Amino acid sequence: MSAGVPRPYVDTSKPHPARVYDWLLGGKDNYLVDQKIGQALPGETRGNAARNRAFMHRAVAWLAKNGVDQFLDIGSGIPTEPNMHQIVQAIAPAARIVYADNDLSVLLHAEALLTSTPEGVTDFLQADVRQPAAILERAGEKLDFERPVALSLLALLHFLPDDEDPYGVVRTLVEALPSGSFLVLSHGTVDQHPEWNGKIEAAYQEGAIPLRLRSRREVEPFFDGLELVAPGLVFATEWYQDDPVPTPERSGFHVGVARVP
Repeated sequence: MSAGVPRPYVDTSKPHPARVYDWLLGGKDNYLVDQKIGQALPGETRGNAARNRAFMHRAVAWLAKNGVDQFLDIGSGIPTEPNMHQIVQAIAPAARIVYADNDLSVLLHAEALLTSTPEGVTDFLQADVRQPAAILERAGEKLDFERPVALSLLALLHFLPDDEDPYGVVRTLVEALPSGSFLVLSHGTVDQHPEWNGKIEAAYQEGAIPLRLRSRREVEPFFDGLELVAPGLVFATEWYQDDPVPTPERSGFHVGVARVP
């Protein structure tokens, strides 16, 4: 932050999904209003958040090993080590990673924590996924959209209710990607936790945060026109490439990685 420029104001009276997720992952960059929501969620939600994070680690490492060296992570959340760029740049030091999130708390932490390798680039945009064209324009200052880009939308789209056209948002983003790019997506669900039906939404609604968990059938259209890589659209605990698949645990996330043809 430049000298003489006031620090952005973070409203700690209202919860934010990024800070709730930080609490679920055991982080400390959250406030009482965020913790209140987290504590109202079913106990296993914390484990589900950790298993979703582990899916991200496996997916981006696999992409980096297979030559992808540009990543656009929208809804990045508060940095939690190891961060995406740390995993990717450990494999491909010259990789370029752009994070985007709409929470000022994320911006403040990103300034201190998102340090790139000398060969690569790590940048952060304060931006909202509901404005995909603006994100693409700004990300284009750091990423070359003439070459493959991995678009990451993790634990994000369930915060877009149907009337905010989440499928259209994803379509706009994917249509900007060249052939050979990838979509990495995870989406909250209660398909393996039917006993939670309505409980998670109610907890977030207490904080005026809209939440729309979706079934597998409702998540599938996000991948329309794309080529899902093995093992396809599965639960977070079932997505593996190079490692042996352990006995799957229940998961609160549908996940998939798909190639842009």
